[in-house]
Amino acid sequence: MATTSSVLMRVESPPASVYTLGLGKACGQPICRLHTGRSPVVATGGTKLFSCNGKVTGSMKNRGQAGRNMFYHFSLFGLSGSQSASNPFANTERKDFHSSSSAVHSAGAAPDVSFDGVAPVDRTDSSAVSPEQKILGDRILKLVSGSCYLPHPAKEETGGEDAHFICVDEQAIGVADGVGGWADLGIDAGQYARELMSHSVAAIQQEPKGSIDPARVLEKAHSSTKARGSSTACIVALTDQGVHAVNLGDSGFIVVRDGCTIFRSPVQQHDFNFTYQLESGNRGDLPSSGQVFTIPVAPGDVVVAGTDGLFDNLYNSEVTAVIVHAIRAGLGPQVTAQKIAALARQRAQDQNRQTPFSTAAQEAGFRYYGGKLDDITVVVSYITSSST
Repeated sequence: MATTSSVLMRVESPPASVYTLGLGKACGQPICRLHTGRSPVVATGGTKLFSCNGKVTGSMKNRGQAGRNMFYHFSLFGLSGSQSASNPFANTERKDFHSSSSAVHSAGAAPDVSFDGVAPVDRTDSSAVSPEQKILGDRILKLVSGSCYLPHPAKEETGGEDAHFICVDEQAIGVADGVGGWADLGIDAGQYARELMSHSVAAIQQEPKGSIDPARVLEKAHSSTKARGSSTACIVALTDQGVHAVNLGDSGFIVVRDGCTIFRSPVQQHDFNFTYQLESGNRGDLPSSGQVFTIPVAPGDVVVAGTDGLFDNLYNSEVTAVIVHAIRAGLGPQVTAQKIAALARQRAQDQNRQTPFSTAAQEAGFRYYGGKLDDITVVVSYITSSST
C-alpha cells in the first residue's frame, strides 16, 4: 500500500480502518476467463438517481429483512434516451488489484486523455425510455464489454490486488478490490479478491439463463472463498428485468444515458476510508449487507463498473465526458475503458486538483487535496440490441 504525496490530517483521532484487498479478473469469449495479473486462469442507506432534465423518477423499497440485502427498484421515464484495525491514513490507497486480460477484453491504458473543461460536479441525466425488460419486441438487449486494469505503480510486478471478470454468454460483469493492508501481515492482498471473483464466475454459470441473481451469486462465492483477506465486490448482470446488480463496499457502477449519469450505486462505508468488505467466514461484513438494484435500461445506455481507484479519482461528469467522446469517435468498450482508466490515473497523480476522494476527506474533517494513487479497474459495457 502506497500513500499519495498529499498529507491527510484531522484534528480528532482518526477512526479505525480496515485493510482491503483487491483482485483482478476478466472473463471473455463463450466461457468466462479469469485474469489475475499473472497468467490467465479459466474459471469458467441512501441511493442516488440523477436527472439532467427532470425526466427521471424512481421508487425505492426495502423488501429485505434485517440483516438481509436491501432491494431497490428504479423506474426511469421520459424519452431520449470482522475488521482489521489499522490507521486508515497510513495508506490512503487501501485496495487494489490487477487483471491482465485477454487481448480482446482487457489491455493497458490508452494514451492519456484530458477533459479539463469538465467541471468536477456530478451531473446526471435522464433521457430514459423505460424499456420493459431485456426483450423489446423482437429485439433483445445484450452487453458488449471491455476492461482495463492498471495496478498501482508500486504493485505492477505482483499484479496488484483488484480483480474483475466479463462473462459474455452470461451477460455479467464483476469487480472486486482487495484490502491491501493484509500485505503487512505477509498475506497476498489480491488472493482473496481473485478467489471471490473466480467463485462468482462459477456461481453465475449455475444460474438460470437470463435470470441471474447477483445477490445469490455473491452469497455462493463468499461461502466458497477460503483465502485469507477481504474485499469489496460488485456484480452486474443483464437480466429479463434490466440491469440487476449487487454492490458491497466502495467499488460500484454507474449507468450513463445520452451524456448523463442516470444512476450511481452508493458507497457503503462504516466511516471515511473504512469500507464494507467481505472476509472469509463471518468475520467481515456479510453478502447480505450488500445493496441490490434493478434498473431498466435501453439500447445506447452504458454501464461502467469499477473499483475505488476509478471512483475516488473521477467525478461522474468526467467519466461521462470520456464516454461521450468515445462514442462520438466510434470507439468500442475496451478502448473506452482504457481511456477512462488513463484519465483516472492522471487524476490520481495530480495533487493540484480536487477529486471525489479529496472532497470526501475534507467533508470528514481532513486536510487533503489531490488524487489517490491506487489500483484502477474499469469495466465498460455498451448496451446494444439485436434481432431475436
